Amino acid sequence: MRYRTILFDFDGTVFDTVEGITKSAQYALAKHGIAAGLDELRCFAGPPLVDKFMEVYGVTEEEGNQLVVDFRERYAPIGVYESRPFPGIGDLLARLRAAGLTLGVSTSKPQVHAELLLGRAGLADAFDIVVGSNPGANNQRKYMVVERAMNGLGASKDETVLIGDTKYDVEGAKIVGIPCIGVAWGYAAPGELEEAGAAAIAKDMDDLARMLLAD
Repeated sequence: MRYRTILFDFDGTVFDTVEGITKSAQYALAKHGIAAGLDELRCFAGPPLVDKFMEVYGVTEEEGNQLVVDFRERYAPIGVYESRPFPGIGDLLARLRAAGLTLGVSTSKPQVHAELLLGRAGLADAFDIVVGSNPGANNQRKYMVVERAMNGLGASKDETVLIGDTKYDVEGAKIVGIPCIGVAWGYAAPGELEEAGAAAIAKDMDDLARMLLAD
């Protein structure tokens, strides 16, 4: 097998979290007098929230940080639970573990939320490490959480791959020096993963398993 360590993004890759994220982003924006439809807020599922608020709505970093505070006002008690594992992810993880691979999560999402959802879904034991942003670290970059996971696992770059669903995953992997396999079931815009330079794109769980378990 080419890869021995498989790191997964969380939102849009392991879990479908778009409902809770879009509703919470809508809530935060409304507090600042900004009306937004849920469809246009799908891009908030996955990347660092401050970055996205600044990019999409042209707010300052200070304003973006306040929007994140307002986002979490709804997300922590309600939005985090408006999510579910993608169909087939449990079986995929079981196949990878049975093959002796090391699995981890690298997400810009607060680590406590990722761990909570994995525990509720019975998937906590599928991963050797879960790394997310720390409390107050609203702008945790993807490459930072990837590096922390790799360091925690003692993983080498030539045997590690990141699985993700957006350009932020591809770009973060490039900074670290590892490839990123994109997944078609996530939240990327059409052509986004190809343009960002994903090493490959898996159309479904079986396709991803074939890529990761190939000799």
